[in-house]
Amino acid sequence: MKVSFIGLGVMGFPMAGHLQSNGFDVCVYNRTTSKAESWQTQYGGRIATTPCAAVEGAELVFLCVGNDNDVRQVVFGETGILAGTSPGTLVVDHTTASAELARELAGACAAQQAGFLDAPVSGGQAGAENGQLTIMVGGEEADFARAQPVMGAYARHSQLIGGHGSGQLAKMMNQICIAGIVQGLAEALHFGEQAGLDCGTVIDVISKGAAQSWQMENRAATMIKGEYEFGFAVDWMRKDLAIALDEARKNGSTLALTALVDQYYADVQKSGGGRWDTSSLLTRLHQS
Repeated sequence: MKVSFIGLGVMGFPMAGHLQSNGFDVCVYNRTTSKAESWQTQYGGRIATTPCAAVEGAELVFLCVGNDNDVRQVVFGETGILAGTSPGTLVVDHTTASAELARELAGACAAQQAGFLDAPVSGGQAGAENGQLTIMVGGEEADFARAQPVMGAYARHSQLIGGHGSGQLAKMMNQICIAGIVQGLAEALHFGEQAGLDCGTVIDVISKGAAQSWQMENRAATMIKGEYEFGFAVDWMRKDLAIALDEARKNGSTLALTALVDQYYADVQKSGGGRWDTSSLLTRLHQS
């Protein structure tokens, strides 16, 4: 099966690689050509100089880029994805973006007799590299049924949430949860440090009880060491939280804690930690 992958960042690079390694005929496009060439050297496959050229003849088109504007740049226009798709093509957007954009893209694809799924992922760079991502999907059941076995090359679980846009809304819920959990973990570690406790020992105990979380299992030890080079960057988390907070204003929900943690991440950015991972919330408590 011919498939295309647009966007070879820290997530897209290994995701496209898993597709190629699982026997799919993959053609990739990346704005920085050298990144596409590096991907081809590592995995084989084909590269294209425009999104339009990359998707010609592809049954499924995957994209994973930065934000709403990045998606529009690779989808629309003379060299965009939609200029090269054929009737029956299925476009799957793994970008974390707005639900509004997802509905816009669904309409644009339908006008060309193409399908569309908004399918943001969770699991970070490690999940992408290990083929263990979780995917939240919005769209039609028939389109999901087509895409699910292909996405299995890099995902341990994918779930259809509802109609177009619902995948993005589910991802917003995911990021809202993470923001609160990481802040709680950071405060607990700060409290333990101030109290003179061996935080590693405490975490070993409480991780076996109700306080247990993925963040505790995977980030507490590195937080204690002051290491913040693991996974999802603060800059990207702020982008995601901005999307969630904007959606909250539209639907009338109250996200008081999320808004507060977003400002805490802004503090981390101001201290030069924009590329640190999200567990770096602990650093601002050390500075207080």
